[in-house]
Amino acid sequence: MKNYQGYLIDLDGTIYLGKEPIPAGKRFVEQLQQAKLPFLFVTNNTTKSPETVAHRLAKEFDIHVTPEKVYTASLATIDYMKDTNKGNKVFVIGESGLIDLILAAGFEWDEQTPDYVVVGLDSEVTYEKFVLATLAIQKGALFIGTNPDKNIPTERGLIPGAGALISLIETSTQTKPVFIGKPEAIIMNKAVSHLGLTKEQVIMVGDNYETDIQAGLKNGIDTLLVLSGFTPKTAVPDLPEAPTYVVDSLDEWVIHP
Repeated sequence: MKNYQGYLIDLDGTIYLGKEPIPAGKRFVEQLQQAKLPFLFVTNNTTKSPETVAHRLAKEFDIHVTPEKVYTASLATIDYMKDTNKGNKVFVIGESGLIDLILAAGFEWDEQTPDYVVVGLDSEVTYEKFVLATLAIQKGALFIGTNPDKNIPTERGLIPGAGALISLIETSTQTKPVFIGKPEAIIMNKAVSHLGLTKEQVIMVGDNYETDIQAGLKNGIDTLLVLSGFTPKTAVPDLPEAPTYVVDSLDEWVIHP
């Protein structure tokens, strides 16, 4: 087993499961803190700010980290737009965890001729928002999708995710978006950069083969699949490309300082 200098970690299904704590996840984070190893929670969720995520971790799961330890697809989107430097006008379909951060980063709201159209999860999306986004992209705005997740698992079942909303606009504009979140390269490259390490020095830890593990496999980063959430143990033998490591619980993983 390699000694990794930094960890990229998924949240739901890895550290907690919906509203239920995963005790091994809490112990895993505390071991990283004791070993003083850098880590970053990497999440496709754009509805919550890093401050909100950190507050929830503390209040609901007794896991205490600063907001700087949380890297969301919202932050990766902002970093991408700054790097692209196409302009500073933006129209967003999304919730406060996405919109507030983008505006706080210095971008200006423009529904008619934005430089970027950013689409994330929006539980109050309207047809008019889809119209504005479609027309803006037709006029030349860069179409950005925060993450490709088609569904979100909830207590009611699988409900539409950001990817479902993005698909509608992709159909109406005949334009493919630039995707930011896992398993895409943009969020992973930025996350590794935020740790100040190289891809060879870090490992991606998660429960979902399609997002977390593919994020590592597609981007040259070692992976640790933990069977505490989305991907069941029965699926492991038939995975098209094996993760670097597979564990039933994060308690099985040995952290070397």
